[in-house]
Amino acid sequence: MQVSAQKIVVLGTGGTIAGTAAQAGDNIGYTAAQVGVGELLAAVPGLEAVAGGPFVVEQLAQIDSKDMEHGVWRALAQRCAECLDDPAVRGIVITHGTDTIEETAWFLHSVLDARKPVVLTCAMRPATALVPDGPQNLLDAVAVAATQGAQGVVVVAAGTIHGAQRVQKVHPYRVDPFSSGDAGPLGWVEEGVARLVQAWPQSAGARGVGALAAVPADAPWPWVELVVSHAGASGRAVDALVREGVRGLVVACTGNGTIHHALEAALLRAQAVGVRVVRSTRCSEGQLLPTAGDGLAAMPGLSPAKARVSLVLDLLG
Repeated sequence: MQVSAQKIVVLGTGGTIAGTAAQAGDNIGYTAAQVGVGELLAAVPGLEAVAGGPFVVEQLAQIDSKDMEHGVWRALAQRCAECLDDPAVRGIVITHGTDTIEETAWFLHSVLDARKPVVLTCAMRPATALVPDGPQNLLDAVAVAATQGAQGVVVVAAGTIHGAQRVQKVHPYRVDPFSSGDAGPLGWVEEGVARLVQAWPQSAGARGVGALAAVPADAPWPWVELVVSHAGASGRAVDALVREGVRGLVVACTGNGTIHHALEAALLRAQAVGVRVVRSTRCSEGQLLPTAGDGLAAMPGLSPAKARVSLVLDLLG
């Protein structure tokens, strides 16, 4: 007999949404990851009615997302995979910090078969703010997770639904800090109802969590660093990283994958000794277009931070 999926699982990882400040009017001098996710949910009236059923609430981590670690990603992916396989689970909501939410979203998109919604949400103001944005974001995230037919990994904030591939944090302060560039958002949440203008994300290419399970929990993940091409760039940092044993490098290029000649020479040297090197672009809109004869591979459609996530996963095998 088919079991109706009713539960919404809420996984807390910390972030500003769980932050507190000594003074209620202080929106920047706060400490992140202080309030438990259960307490956050309890502060939002009508949340269970929007969910259309009960919650399962778990504090999976309690960190400032600037300090996000691969170990938290592993635990988060494994718990999400279990929930996705549970016929009694309707959707997943993850509370997260804004700083690295786009990287976590892309990581989860890459490893999960998200045939149900996996909704990350956050806040730019702490829970103690005079007008916190976290409660409304939580309410909207739950509404998306409860939406009939919803699927895939998305980020919901300031009433907007973003797909994992395109979402980027583009502002350090305002309560609507995210953009999906020229691709645009997937849709919006209006009075508790999701209105889509694009299709839900497809996860057909997900690598699965098996690759993560094969790596011992205490083993370091492949060392991959970001380097930036800019005026006056040199290759000294790349040469130093190669000497120290880096396994992968993502270069944030100017324009359509162009690189300062001195930096490019160092990257080609690194590639010649077995370091994986891939290109992304510093541009926040559009995507890098590879050309015939490129000496360094490209990851079109991914920001440098997300290209790093993909390269780490590639090296994990």
